[in-house]
Amino acid sequence: MSDADSERTVSAYVESQIIMTTVRLVAPFSLTYGLFLTFHGADSAGGGFQGGAIAGATVLMIAFAFGIEPTREWLRNRTVVLLASGGVAAFAAVGLIPVVYGDNFLGFPVFKKAFGIKAKWGLEAVEILGVAPIVTGIVIGLFFVIAAGLGTEAPDQEVTTDD
Repeated sequence: MSDADSERTVSAYVESQIIMTTVRLVAPFSLTYGLFLTFHGADSAGGGFQGGAIAGATVLMIAFAFGIEPTREWLRNRTVVLLASGGVAAFAAVGLIPVVYGDNFLGFPVFKKAFGIKAKWGLEAVEILGVAPIVTGIVIGLFFVIAAGLGTEAPDQEVTTDD
């Protein structure tokens, strides 16, 4: 391998104006559909998991069109971790509110007695504030981890045997 070859970086990313334009047009609708599924999950088909998966897939679509590294710089790791961990915290908080009032974890009927609101709103809070951000963060985070790979070359491994 020559010095010129070692200085060049090989990238699988190829810029396509057709793909970039299509993603610019489709991404807002895709994200809106993901949010629709999230917000209407208890009343119709869908929910936090489906909506979060579509929102995460929208970011993946943007990364495929505009490059993984620019997308990773735009959507920093801190944001992805905050999305997932914030969803876990919200899920735990909504689930622990009934425990404080003497009911079971995620015991939504206590919301009617304690706050005068329908138990349905507890489920909605878990889906919107908990499940959707968790799924979105995990989908995006796993994509970035897989895209980073283990490196371009496999490390030399020494095999030892006990004879």
